[in-house]
Amino acid sequence: MNRICVYCGSSPGKNPDYADAAKSLAAALVDRNIGLVYGGANVGIMGQIADAVIAFGGEVTGIMPQFLVDKEVAHLGLSELKIVHSMHERKSLMADLAEGFIALPGGLGTLEELFEVLTWAQLGFHKKPCALLNIRNYYDHLSVFLDHALEEQFIQPSHRNMLLVDDDPSRLLNAMEDYQSPMSALEALNGKWIGRDKT
Repeated sequence: MNRICVYCGSSPGKNPDYADAAKSLAAALVDRNIGLVYGGANVGIMGQIADAVIAFGGEVTGIMPQFLVDKEVAHLGLSELKIVHSMHERKSLMADLAEGFIALPGGLGTLEELFEVLTWAQLGFHKKPCALLNIRNYYDHLSVFLDHALEEQFIQPSHRNMLLVDDDPSRLLNAMEDYQSPMSALEALNGKWIGRDKT
């Protein structure tokens, strides 16, 4: 993997462990010569991970729509800042540039971005690993919900297992490097769709 896209909060969160985790992930990325792709902000966990990668000598590509640049939240010290027209263009370009995706703690935007690329993986639009860095058990309840969706047969077991989870950056990166994508939902239409015969 040459670049990993990291989704995370524009807020620092309640606990300083979240910022520490961003710095630990930054160190692990730079140690493996993996560049960071992220949303381009200078605030919150987003700013923390960008600053850390830069401090460790790594490469950071930020992608931000013009309206957020106008609000003066763009990080101006990056290796490269790409300015786009819309949030849709931002997310698409982030996905195109990266060979994998990690979500650090964050809010609605982080969850939306993660589930979009995870859905794209389920449909077979890409075969890149998607992962959670689960600091302070932040994503435990999300994992419980996904297990519930699996039990209720809204998610296939192979697609549930696409989301890699760990609380250690190095172990998570190892899992991402070893990742093998399952059969996509569209490929599965040759058989059954979520347990139903094709009609």
